[in-house]
Amino acid sequence: MVAPQPRIGDWYRLGGGELFEVVALNDDDATIDIQYFDGTVEEMDREDWDTQWDEGFIEGAEPPEDWSGSVDVDADDEQAHGGEALGEDTTPRAGSLEGLDLFE
Repeated sequence: MVAPQPRIGDWYRLGGGELFEVVALNDDDATIDIQYFDGTVEEMDREDWDTQWDEGFIEGAEPPEDWSGSVDVDADDEQAHGGEALGEDTTPRAGSLEGLDLFE
């Protein structure tokens, strides 16, 4: 069986256990950067990826419902800074350019 081309943002499972996400691909070095659910980042050779997939050690997985484990965000932080939890408008807007001196 041919190993799938990993894509940034896709989730996989190692040997039926640890979840990880592909976070970067480097075609020049033929490496794949992966981040485990606990936040640990690791680099894997494309050749190792193919071998481990063929041996059934890597398998596709659904993203976890609680993705905050890999980004170290507390639920309290998310509510306090998310805006929506506080009823604030979270539409991105450009800041004012008032006071900007283009000739400084």
